[in-house]
Amino acid sequence: MDNTALPSPINSLGPPPFRFTLPEGSVEGPAFSRAFKALATAIVAGCAVWLVNLWLGGHLGSGGKSGLGWFSAGLLLMLWTWWHIITSRTRLDGSALHQSWVWDKRMEVRELAYGKLIRVRGLEWLIAPRLYVRTLMGKFAVFYAADPALIAEFSRLVRELDAFRRPR
Repeated sequence: MDNTALPSPINSLGPPPFRFTLPEGSVEGPAFSRAFKALATAIVAGCAVWLVNLWLGGHLGSGGKSGLGWFSAGLLLMLWTWWHIITSRTRLDGSALHQSWVWDKRMEVRELAYGKLIRVRGLEWLIAPRLYVRTLMGKFAVFYAADPALIAEFSRLVRELDAFRRPR
């Protein structure tokens, strides 16, 4: 018996993979807007100044050592997050979505089952639009974008994914 005519069980399981192509191969941009980065910088700098003032004023416990440790640890966490806000970039190409972050995020385009672009109209200059995506296996991720070209491609991806996965 010739088995070459039989369909492969591996290829016939599940829905077909989603395909998405970009005219220029890939698009990349900052994950967060300049205004949001400035706000984050002001908050972290303000907290640092506040901590120094508390320490110099002797308001951090006996000798300033006990309170200084906890406040410094909190400030270090804020600085670490701030650095990732400042440097975070999002990239979309035909094979994957990627965002550099505290823990880099990556989602394969072929595995996408659902996508939604979330925006706060009128405040996009401050609050970056975000793409919520979910895979066929239920894994989800959120990708931020402050670049207009990237946001346009996110919109197109959502439309094409919805049309591709919509029951016929």
